Amino acid sequence: MEIIKSHIPHFLSRYKRFVVAFFVIFYVVGFIGMALPMSQPLFIKLVPVALLLSLVAILLFHQPAFDTKTILVFAIIAVSGYFIEVFGVNTGLVFGHYEYGDALGIKVLNTPLLIGLNWLMLMYAGNSVTEKMKLNAWVRILIASFLILLYDIVLEKIAPALDMWHWENGIVPFRNYLAWFLITFLFQGFMKVTKVKTVNSLAFIIVLMQVIFFFSLMILFYSTK
Repeated sequence: MEIIKSHIPHFLSRYKRFVVAFFVIFYVVGFIGMALPMSQPLFIKLVPVALLLSLVAILLFHQPAFDTKTILVFAIIAVSGYFIEVFGVNTGLVFGHYEYGDALGIKVLNTPLLIGLNWLMLMYAGNSVTEKMKLNAWVRILIASFLILLYDIVLEKIAPALDMWHWENGIVPFRNYLAWFLITFLFQGFMKVTKVKTVNSLAFIIVLMQVIFFFSLMILFYSTK
């Protein structure tokens, strides 16, 4: 049963260039705000807003429709991602020993509530990018997993400076990257098995902007040390 009719993305598609322009300006302003010491604390507090806004924009361009199965699959990924992080941050058994800072907003069980939605956004984008590839499903799952791992590699370099999370002794363990890849692989496989469609003209653009944003901050922060 369709919950939200698919004509919504068709209506929004005519405004896609304005949405893209908005996010380009949004992330450029965010970069400037993060780069200036006087405004950096304020802009760090706006990180949750940026992530939520990005996810909402992506979901608004979702096709073909939000049916019961799609919503259930997305909910399972978001909730599972959150509780994997809860277990990981409180035990150190998944990613290694780390703790979350304050940049990602409200925390429950030492874990930001937003983190589950971030997992969903990345899984959605990974599946959306690879869904159009004329390749074997398992190959597409591998490609999506590697792309999302690359996202994490970039993010790990800047996350402590933005007070997102901090690793024990300041060292990112290899097991973190291995866990990211394996968990992503499972989530991507889950989306393929459930045959959830994620046709989306905006998802890749938004996540690419985030990668460029975090990579630019990484270069800036490391060059000024």
